[in-house]
Amino acid sequence: MKNLLTAVVVTAILFSCKTGNDKGKFTLTGELKSATGQKIFLEELYFSDKQPEVLDTAEIKDGKFTVSAIAAEEGLYRLRLEDASNAFLFISEAGNMQFTGDAVSQDATSRTFSGAANSSLKKLLLYTDSMGLLISNKNRLLSEFLKAGVNETDSTFSAISAEYNTLTGLFSNYCFAYADTAKSPVVSLFAATMAPVELSKFDAPLTKLTKRFPDHKGIQTALAYIKSQSTPQPQTPPQSKGVSIGDMAPELTMNDVDDKPFSLSQLKGKYVLVDFWASWCAPCRDENPNVVAAYNQFKDKNFTVLGVSLDKNKTAWVNAIKEDKLNWQHISDLKYWSSAAVGLYGFDGIPYNVLVDPQGKIIAIGLRESALQKKLAEVLP
Repeated sequence: MKNLLTAVVVTAILFSCKTGNDKGKFTLTGELKSATGQKIFLEELYFSDKQPEVLDTAEIKDGKFTVSAIAAEEGLYRLRLEDASNAFLFISEAGNMQFTGDAVSQDATSRTFSGAANSSLKKLLLYTDSMGLLISNKNRLLSEFLKAGVNETDSTFSAISAEYNTLTGLFSNYCFAYADTAKSPVVSLFAATMAPVELSKFDAPLTKLTKRFPDHKGIQTALAYIKSQSTPQPQTPPQSKGVSIGDMAPELTMNDVDDKPFSLSQLKGKYVLVDFWASWCAPCRDENPNVVAAYNQFKDKNFTVLGVSLDKNKTAWVNAIKEDKLNWQHISDLKYWSSAAVGLYGFDGIPYNVLVDPQGKIIAIGLRESALQKKLAEVLP
């Protein structure tokens, strides 16, 4: 859902402030299991097309490292491994911070950052991950029923639809309640914007947060962003009912990073993960290490990835490809949400993907985290 990607994006609010003293300085000492001898980067996430900025770099020695930076106010940061195999989000806290994690595990329970704000963030993420999976499963079932020709008045379809609506309602209520009670301004902002509602409905919750945290510039900027994005745009992306499992994948032809046209059909004969993403999409960037791992595991088994970006800034797009080590074919028409891909495939949020078989038929939709490797292991010889 686009709202879910907005949830993370709007929390990354230009928190950086380079000063001549140590006010706001934090030092993070980490211990990372399963980490080979490589570098780890401390990055600050930004609310704009600007790419995450590397603030510090350290060599991981015997699984241990130390990085530091200066934050003008509580903000959102990321630890990223050099081989792009994993990344870890956290909230800054002045002084000394500690981190423990596993370099190869995608499970949120395997990583811990010190501090009350990070404990609260972890609790929120564990809930949203589990609830998001339930909602996604219900949505997939509804899509499969429709593909099979089941009428929407069918009793089973109606029951699942009711469950889907109940879950999304519970999810929204939980997020807004969490935002109202969290002590951390960034956790509150994160929670409020995780709710799967229309963008305009974030206005009231964020206005409340500006009153709770009147000195936090990030929340003020987020509210201004929500207001600007809620304003009707002159160009509306073409609409579609979307694609379903069993459909032939709609043709995509866009320019690659060298400004040369490339089409999905050029990859016919291979299993292709058509991966819709963007450099500015924080959930996409967090999912990229998982896609990289799947690509490296199956690339020699007649499998590849076609990255389709919703970027509008080519430099940001190309830099993200290099930074995340996405070593496969990439295309984009650089039209943001007005991209032709949105209308052709009918999605309203990223990251989003479809798995296409060698004949061009869609055999899976929305493969995230371990579900991607599981499906590939199932279909590839």
